[in-house]
Amino acid sequence: MNRINKKLQEDKKLLSIYFTAGYPNLGDTEKIIEDLENSGVDFIEIGLPFSDPLADGPTIQESSTMALKNGMTTTKLFEQLEGIRNKVEIPLIIMGYFNPMLQYGVEEFCKKCQKAGIDGLIIPDLPVDVYHEKYKQLLEKYGLRNIFLITPQTSDERIKYIDSVSDGFIYMVSSASVTGSTSGFGEETKAYFKRVNELQLKNPQIVGFGIKDRETFEQATEYASGAIIGSAFIKHLNEHGTGNIASFVQNVKALT
Repeated sequence: MNRINKKLQEDKKLLSIYFTAGYPNLGDTEKIIEDLENSGVDFIEIGLPFSDPLADGPTIQESSTMALKNGMTTTKLFEQLEGIRNKVEIPLIIMGYFNPMLQYGVEEFCKKCQKAGIDGLIIPDLPVDVYHEKYKQLLEKYGLRNIFLITPQTSDERIKYIDSVSDGFIYMVSSASVTGSTSGFGEETKAYFKRVNELQLKNPQIVGFGIKDRETFEQATEYASGAIIGSAFIKHLNEHGTGNIASFVQNVKALT
C-alpha cells in the first residue's frame, strides 16, 4: 500500500509540513526531512522551487528565489533524495509546478520519484482533465498519488469529479488567496469546510493555506482529516535555521 493511503487510515488529525528544497541552505533538504519525521509530523511536502510560483505568497516565493540562487534544481533534488528511504518512513510528496517537470521529462521525473521513494505529487497548475487524459496512467505506473486542490469556488460537481479520479487525499485550499495571507478562519470558511465534509467524498480532505498554530490547526481539522502548514514553517526556518524544528511542531499539534 502507498504510504499516503496507509497514513490516512490512522485515527488522528494529520499534520503535513511544506518546506522549499534548498532553503535556507542548499544542503538542508535531508536534515529537514529527518527532523520533521522525528518531530512527529505525518506527511512532508517537498517544494520544488520555481521562478513563477503563482499560488504562493511572498514568504514561499522568497524561499523559492533563495533556493534557486543557492543552486537548487530538479536534478539536484533527486541527488539529495538518494538513499532517503534508508533513513525515514514518512510519506513524502513533491509539490511543484508542471513546467519544470515537463522540461525534465514527465516520465523520467516519475521514474526518479519512484527510485527516491516519493509517494505522491501536488501540481497546482496541472488541470485535472489533462491529468486524467494524459498522465494518470503514467503516475500510477510509478506508484505515485496525484493530489488535487479545491477552493471555496470549486463547485460540488467539480469536487465530486476530482474525488472520482483521486486516490489519496484532496488538498482543500481554505481561501481563494495565495499562501500565508490569512489569519484564522471566519464563518464563511468554516461553512465551506462543512459543505465539503457533507459531500461524503471517498478521499479524505486535508486543509491548506492559513494554518500557522494550534488554534488554526484545530479549526481546520474540525471537519477535515488534517492540515498543511507551509508559510509559517518557512518563516520559522528563516528566523531559526534548521534548529528547533521539534518545538515548532509541538506548538502546532499535541503529539499522539
